[in-house]
Amino acid sequence: MTRPRVGLVVNPVAGLGGRVGLGGTDGRDRARRALELGAVPQASARAGEALAELRARGCSPVVVTVPGAMGEEAARRAGLDVETVPGLRSGAPGPVGTTAEDTVAAVRAVVAAGVDLVLFAGGDGTARDVARALDGAPCVVLGVPTGVKMHSAVFAVGPRAAGEVAAARLSGAATGVRDAEVMDRDEAALRAGRTASRLHGWLTVPDVPARVQQRKTGSSSAAYDTSGGIAAELAARVGDGLLVLGPGTTTRAVAAALGADASLAGVDVLDLRDGQAVVTAKDASEDGVLARLDPARPCHVVVSPIGGQGFLLGRGNQQISPRVLRAAGGRDGLLVVCAEAKLAALQGRPLLVDTGDRALDAELTGHVRVITGHRRISLYRTEA
Repeated sequence: MTRPRVGLVVNPVAGLGGRVGLGGTDGRDRARRALELGAVPQASARAGEALAELRARGCSPVVVTVPGAMGEEAARRAGLDVETVPGLRSGAPGPVGTTAEDTVAAVRAVVAAGVDLVLFAGGDGTARDVARALDGAPCVVLGVPTGVKMHSAVFAVGPRAAGEVAAARLSGAATGVRDAEVMDRDEAALRAGRTASRLHGWLTVPDVPARVQQRKTGSSSAAYDTSGGIAAELAARVGDGLLVLGPGTTTRAVAAALGADASLAGVDVLDLRDGQAVVTAKDASEDGVLARLDPARPCHVVVSPIGGQGFLLGRGNQQISPRVLRAAGGRDGLLVVCAEAKLAALQGRPLLVDTGDRALDAELTGHVRVITGHRRISLYRTEA
C-alpha cells in the first residue's frame, strides 16, 4: 500500500508579535523587533505538536517539506520520515529572514512533489500566501494555528486538532471537503475604531466542523446596547480590583460603560473602584500586564468570544498568557462577557481555548459562566 504524503510548510515568523503586544509580525522589521522584546518562536513547536498527534493516531506519512525552520526541523522532531525538496530562494531562512515569497515558493515546491494534504503553520498572512501560491489549483490544505489573529476559516481549532483532522483525512475517515474563507484584519477599519475582516480568497479544507474553526464575523451594535448591563453586573461581581481586559468591540464597550477608554485591538489593565475604572496599562505586552498586577489586590481576566469562532483565548490576545491567567487565579479568575445575540449566533458550538498550555486548557474546559447583562448569566460549554 502506498504511504500517504503530507506537505508541510512552517512560517517561523508567525505569532512572534503576540505576547509582546505587537500584533501581527508581517515584515522583517516587526519580527526582529519582536525578538528584541523577548518573543520566543512558537510556530515550529506547534507544527510539531500537530505532527505528534498525527503519529499518535497511527498515521505515519512521508512528510514532504523544505529544509530547516520552514518544515524539516518540526517533521524530524516528530519522528516522521522526511523528504525535503528545494524551492526556497534563500536556502533555509530562519525566523527573521523568512518572507512571504519564501512561503509561496515552499508551498509550490511541496505540491509539485505530490502530496495528499498540505499542512501549513502560520496565521492569516500565511494563509493569504498559501492561497496565492495555489492560485486556484485543486489541493486540500489545513492550517495549524500559530499566528496572532487567525480570522480565516482554514485553521484547525488547535495544533492537536490539526493532527486529528489530518489523520482522519489520510485514513479515509473524513473524505468531505469544503471551500473556506481566507480572511485578514481590515486595518483601515481598525484605524476608524471598528473591528472587521476582509476576504482575500478561498482554500479547500477537510470538512470537520467541530475541529476546523469558523471564520470571524463582525460585531454589531448589540455590544453597545447591552454594555451597560454587562458592566453593572461585572462591577457587582468583582467589586474593587484589577481587570485584565481582552481586545474586541464588546470588551471596549463594557470598559466605556465603566468610564474607561480601552484599546480596541490590545490588552489593557484596568483599576476598578466603586464601579468606575481607569486604564493603568494600555495595549500592554504579557510582561507589561504582569508588571501591573498587585498580589494584594484581586484580579480578573475579562474576555469576550470572537464572533462566529467562539475563541476566548489564543486568538488575538496571546498577551493573556498562561502566566497571566494563573496570576489571576486560573479558571476562578476568568470572566466571560458577551451579548446574548452573539452567544446565540454560535448555534450551540462551544467556546474555545488555545493557550498553548495543555494543562491549563484542560482546567478551562467544561462550562463557564457568561455575563450577558445585568443579573443575567448563561452557563456555556468550553472546549480546547
